[in-house]
Amino acid sequence: MGLRLKILSGFLALALMLFLAGIWSIYELSAIGDSGQKLLRENYRSIQAAKMMLESLEREDSAILLLLLGKWQEGRTILNAADSSFNAALQMAKNNLTIPGEQAYTDSIARRYKIYKSLWEKPVVSTYKEGNLDWYFREVHRAFLNTKAAVNSLMEVNSSAMYNTATEVRERANRAITPGIIAMIAALVFSLLFNFFINYYVVSPVIRITRGIKQFLEEQRPFDVEVESHDELKELGNLVMTLVSRAGKPRG
Repeated sequence: MGLRLKILSGFLALALMLFLAGIWSIYELSAIGDSGQKLLRENYRSIQAAKMMLESLEREDSAILLLLLGKWQEGRTILNAADSSFNAALQMAKNNLTIPGEQAYTDSIARRYKIYKSLWEKPVVSTYKEGNLDWYFREVHRAFLNTKAAVNSLMEVNSSAMYNTATEVRERANRAITPGIIAMIAALVFSLLFNFFINYYVVSPVIRITRGIKQFLEEQRPFDVEVESHDELKELGNLVMTLVSRAGKPRG
């Protein structure tokens, strides 16, 4: 193998290691970005739906208190708007089932909300319910808290899933940079080995040839340098030896 090809092959091997490590890291990071973003977006959507349901429940609870005070128009207006908002948020959550067993949470919310709604859906004003705080705390507020607890459970399971997703993304990111770290270590080791072989097969022979020529010229010592490699340097050493031997012969 020629000297130029030896040096070129060493640099090509180093470049190939770095290239493969870079491709692998890019692939892993791209996969992390796609899957992680999708999962986080889905969990975030469910959490937002749960927040909307909680807000709607709070508005409905306030509206029921208005009904207890005899304010029928204000109470019913708020109830109708909050009910529409709650159902829209619940439907959003049902259309975004991404966690195993998540449907059980949305079914529980729908079931408890149906019970809660049945309590205020019927007339309150001008009935025994108007101003009846005992009825409110005994039935309505209890159903309100049950529905709210079901919504909070949905939010908690999605928050936990979001945390697990973030943890998984961090772990995969660590795995993604591992090939790069390995490649850098391998490149460092390879560079040291490559430097050793360059010194052994290139630099050292050149130094020995130079020293041999200098000793021949200054001290008239015979040129006796053996180059171990089979490349241009060995050819150079042989040519120098031939030249020196010819120069040392007396001219007739």
